[in-house]
Amino acid sequence: MIKQINQLKLWKYSKKIIPGGNSLISKRPELFAPNKWPTYFKKSKGCKIWDLNNKLYYDFSLMGVGTNLLGYSNEKIDRYIKKIISQGNMSSLNCYEEVQLANKILKLHKWAEAVKFAKTGGEANAIAIRISRAVTNKDNIAICGYHGWHDWYQAANLKKKNNLDQHLIKDVDTQGVCKKLIDTVHTFEYNNFDQFKSIIKKKNIGTVMMEVSRNYGPKNNFLNLIRKECTKKKIILIFDECSSGFRETLGGLHLKYKVNPDLAMFGKALGNGYPITAVIGRSRFMKFANNSFISSTFWSDRIGFAAALKTLEIMENTKSFNYITKLGKKIKIFWLKISKKYNIPINISGLDAMPNFTFNKKHHFYLTFLTREMLKKNILATNSIYLSTAHNQKNLKIYFKELEKIFKKISVDQTKKYSQIKISKKELGKSSFSRMN
Repeated sequence: MIKQINQLKLWKYSKKIIPGGNSLISKRPELFAPNKWPTYFKKSKGCKIWDLNNKLYYDFSLMGVGTNLLGYSNEKIDRYIKKIISQGNMSSLNCYEEVQLANKILKLHKWAEAVKFAKTGGEANAIAIRISRAVTNKDNIAICGYHGWHDWYQAANLKKKNNLDQHLIKDVDTQGVCKKLIDTVHTFEYNNFDQFKSIIKKKNIGTVMMEVSRNYGPKNNFLNLIRKECTKKKIILIFDECSSGFRETLGGLHLKYKVNPDLAMFGKALGNGYPITAVIGRSRFMKFANNSFISSTFWSDRIGFAAALKTLEIMENTKSFNYITKLGKKIKIFWLKISKKYNIPINISGLDAMPNFTFNKKHHFYLTFLTREMLKKNILATNSIYLSTAHNQKNLKIYFKELEKIFKKISVDQTKKYSQIKISKKELGKSSFSRMN
């Protein structure tokens, strides 16, 4: 008999030698269902994950935190990467794939003329901010959305600890963030143009960094008004498309709304699990990267460029963005249907390709219950789904069937005077997942 690995014990041990237990907060099991959510994987394929004991799960949650839009271990991409590896990944010279990828991304975004590459979304955001500050010679930034872990971003919480509550997670601690950055980063709410204008007027803003859309689309010409105001005030407008890129269009979501920024970033889905991010922009701004020291050894890694090239080729050929958008619309309709059927009010939001919902009542309580019940059926599920082309009608049917059972149980629980569902404070998942990435 094969000895089973105690993965909970392994996770507890990891926290002794790795601060937090791992390198990405969004993958910590305490966020989902403490002591229940699986921690380590042995294999992944399509939208399936096998843990260290070969237990199989369907992934209707993070899909690598939005990285694997074309499914885990995509054969065409992996085959191409293996060929690249056999020819050598790193050398003292540059790889031609970097030029090829730059050309491809610029061809998809006619307004842009230059590209800088990195490996992570946080790095891409930092590069864009560095370039913008070099252009404007102004330190102050207005932000809307989630933009990574760097000091420049988390400085928004130095003055008031809840400034990032609507953009990241609640009460993000600013320990270690340079205190001299206080009052340099100012947050505004999506679709609140009056608030945006007030910040611009009072804070000598040189840069506006924002997500094109996350939970809701623009209203009352919001993006166009932002664009016009930035142009008028000579402010650099940056769109962070690390999450939204390639999910509704072959490129940035801003193409759908026909509003062009001065700089934009892409990541996550760009390499289908292989690390690669890009900062694109107009030449008159991007040229400032020549004088500012922006460089890193592993940004020259050949695998990332090659993976992105093959990923973009497949996306273009299969119109993957149309497929996952259609699937997401179907999921939203089902969520709405069962919420009405069982009289459980929920708020549905997010891009169709990465939909999410929240319970209007006892959200974390019922979400933890939902996650635990789905785990019993070998399904990884929360209140949000990063959809991929590996999700299909067959596995969606399984997800729908089990989710309806859970909504029915929640409905019964809500009609009782005392809750029939028992979850202690220690057992509750710690966060909402729609912003944590």
